Amino acid sequence: MKRIKTSPSVPTNIEVEKLKENHVKVYVYPYESGYAVSVAHPLRRLLLASTSGYAPIGIKIEGVKHEFDSVRGMLQDVAEFIINLKNIRFKVNNPDQEELSVEYSFNGPKEIVGKDLENDDVQVVTPDAFLATLNEDAELSFTLLLKKGIGYVPSEDIRSILPEGYIPLDAFFTPVKKAVYDIEKMLVEDDPNYEKIVFEIETDGQVDPLNALKEAYGVFIDQISIFNNELTAIESGSLAQMSEQDQILLRKIDTLDLSARSFNCLDKAGIEYVGELLLMDKKDLKSIKNLGKKSLDEIEEKLSELGVDISDMSEEQKEALLEKIRSIKSKG
Repeated sequence: MKRIKTSPSVPTNIEVEKLKENHVKVYVYPYESGYAVSVAHPLRRLLLASTSGYAPIGIKIEGVKHEFDSVRGMLQDVAEFIINLKNIRFKVNNPDQEELSVEYSFNGPKEIVGKDLENDDVQVVTPDAFLATLNEDAELSFTLLLKKGIGYVPSEDIRSILPEGYIPLDAFFTPVKKAVYDIEKMLVEDDPNYEKIVFEIETDGQVDPLNALKEAYGVFIDQISIFNNELTAIESGSLAQMSEQDQILLRKIDTLDLSARSFNCLDKAGIEYVGELLLMDKKDLKSIKNLGKKSLDEIEEKLSELGVDISDMSEEQKEALLEKIRSIKSKG
């Protein structure tokens, strides 16, 4: 006789098989029938679309005005040089640095490959990728502008944000080369309808495959957090009847798209809602443990983007807001 359940079972096992460097299989099980694909498909989409990586978005070559130009003594013209550059993948040594420029200078005769572009700021995860050939009297000096991003951005969309003199490049940010999954049937307590997810993930080396999976999971949670945050607010404060400002004040801070460092500092300080942040002055924010200037600036920028001004709130209104937030926390 089948047991009647009140909730679906939750998977309890995860195993990792390393196939080669930056290439793994991840096994997660057991899922009840139909649940495995509900989890695996969005995670695969997010692995490919939302894993952040670095890519050159612009290049300035000494003596070159446009991509159809040439460099004296370089076998390749600039257009071919740029095509070759797209095959070189960079890993920035400081992961908190979202944008940086890197300068290079080479004299011939020389064949330039990926590893020749490594320095104190960047590593190259495609060390053998070919870039250019210089003859004995060639001089090549150029500056790359590297930026962190997700997905793919065509050069046409990049042109307007580059400094003068830079040639825009198509930016392939995603470090995930392969993300596929399979759903296998498995037997659990005489029931053959349980399922196992088998992820296969390969990256270019900028990020570890498991870290890419964790990042995709984080994005997944962020995307569905509105249901928890706003439905909780509806239950506790009739959000549908609140003003737009009140709705913003009762949003959770994880909707601000803060960096992990900033969010973790606030989370450890017990700050969960936007209203709590807006009621704090700069001195209070600075007193939060491990919250540095960069994080403070980021938080202030995110709050400014909300366009909420509480300067005209009375002390009674501020206390009422804090009391409402305390009430929501106590129920959560």
